[in-house]
Amino acid sequence: MQWKTIAQNWLNQLTNEDPMKNELTELLRNDQLAEDCFYKDLEFGTGGIRGVMGPGTNRLNIYTVRKVALGLAQYVAEQGESAMKRGVAISYDSRHLSEEFAFEMAKVISGQRVTAYLFDALRPTPLLSFAVRHLQAFAGVMITASHNPPEYNGLKVYGEDGAQLPPEAADVIINYIEKSGSNLIQDTINTEQLQSQGLLVSIGDAVDQAYIKELQTIRINKEVNDVSIVFTALHGTASKPMQQTFESFGFANVQYVKEQEQPDPNFSTVKSPNPEETGAFELAIQYGEKVGAELLLATDPDADRLGVAVRDEQQQFKLLTGNQIGTVILNYLLEEKLNAGELPRNSVVMKTIVSTDIVSAMATKHDIETVNLLTGFKFIAEKILEYEKSKEHSFLFGFEESYGYLIGDFVRDKDAIQTAAFIGEIAAVYKARGKTIYQVLQEIYEEYGFYKEQTLSITLEGKGGAEQITQIMDSFRNNAPSAIHDINIQRVEDYNSGKSIDYITGMKSSIQLPTSNVLKYHLENGAWFVIRPSGTEPKCKFYFATRGQTEQEAAETLKIISDSVLNRVQTEILEKA
Repeated sequence: MQWKTIAQNWLNQLTNEDPMKNELTELLRNDQLAEDCFYKDLEFGTGGIRGVMGPGTNRLNIYTVRKVALGLAQYVAEQGESAMKRGVAISYDSRHLSEEFAFEMAKVISGQRVTAYLFDALRPTPLLSFAVRHLQAFAGVMITASHNPPEYNGLKVYGEDGAQLPPEAADVIINYIEKSGSNLIQDTINTEQLQSQGLLVSIGDAVDQAYIKELQTIRINKEVNDVSIVFTALHGTASKPMQQTFESFGFANVQYVKEQEQPDPNFSTVKSPNPEETGAFELAIQYGEKVGAELLLATDPDADRLGVAVRDEQQQFKLLTGNQIGTVILNYLLEEKLNAGELPRNSVVMKTIVSTDIVSAMATKHDIETVNLLTGFKFIAEKILEYEKSKEHSFLFGFEESYGYLIGDFVRDKDAIQTAAFIGEIAAVYKARGKTIYQVLQEIYEEYGFYKEQTLSITLEGKGGAEQITQIMDSFRNNAPSAIHDINIQRVEDYNSGKSIDYITGMKSSIQLPTSNVLKYHLENGAWFVIRPSGTEPKCKFYFATRGQTEQEAAETLKIISDSVLNRVQTEILEKA
């Protein structure tokens, strides 16, 4: 088997001093696990490369990181001397080996005579995106696995606009990475020499302060800041920048969850450091009840995603969904900018195809266009750059349902730091007007209808799991249902073929988006569901959305559709596999 040959090659090349040699020796006693570690290379997904740490081509380790670094450096070098001098900005989060991976990345890149700008300590993803633009670097790398479990790590590669690479650019980089080969020999790079030559540069507070200064540009009601906030960094990177940001916004009544304030690669106080999950807010809720807070905020480890909890009509803390957070932000932006006469006529809202449609209705009311894009914030950033050049539209707001938002485009990735500060302003302004965020959200539903969404995932790990995910996609693509629980399907969009098929007329039309392994089904009652493999985790993801005259009606319809789809997956696909 080819994987065994590759594994044995690794074992032969690793020195006896390398601790990975013993780990690999032990691993090879388990054929099934060893095959999963070596049967393929880690692949670029929606968030770059991400995987479990350990030996192997399908694991994240110092050697897979070195391979990416070498390929990236060779790509930059091919672009000429100017690109090499502009170099690559590098940051890292609080995970196991993140600092070591970042330093290795910087050493390999600068060893190829390409300038490497390495942050002097861990920083959030939005700071890396900002640094690329601020330093006018040619590229950027963020070492992170976002909110994955502790055994994961990964990296994201950024272009000169500060955005994650879109598919076309990623393909070019991937070709260089594949050609770089697997070098398992210990490096002999002299870092002190690289530093003295100005090729390995440490960056820090100056970039942070420039970012904090830019944050002031997103503020609308600058004098209103009376709100009680509890914030948690969930053991990640956000504590220091968030404290600086709150202070710069004038928020004096902020409590920090001390138990989760310091970086911890094991995320020891939570089951998952994911602000989408209620469990991540357990300590924040305890703090909130103790101090009588009005707003709870939580960032994931690399601080690109933000979770928000507000008090409902019973004064209980309620965790908002990503779609609800996006709805509240857009409502505030539209109303406040319109009242201030600062809403450009060519404003545009950007969202992903799996995010709530209520924002489209809100934008339409104000004669503003909404652009729907593929999952992955890089597509939003790509469209920002396109409009920046063409002047066709002025960026107002971008978001995705998975808790990612962008208000100020001085960052070109989702930014939990700026969003947390902006949500604080929203809460303070509504409080001054005698309202809460929850009350405003209910008013929005009363006006536009009750939109209800849900995201569910089936975890299918390893080689066998990947095959099952393929079977699910093939089944829905090649044996598509005509109805879901007696609700007829009106239209299906296959983003892999780039075709949309109207089930009523039989007409086919082209989808003006990049190809992607995604299926979206539109039902005759206005509901829809989407199926796609995760680009960063061993999961098949399902998105459901509907709209009702009441919250109960929307919730009941949503349950009917989701139960029916998942039952088909379980009984007709997985149980027969």
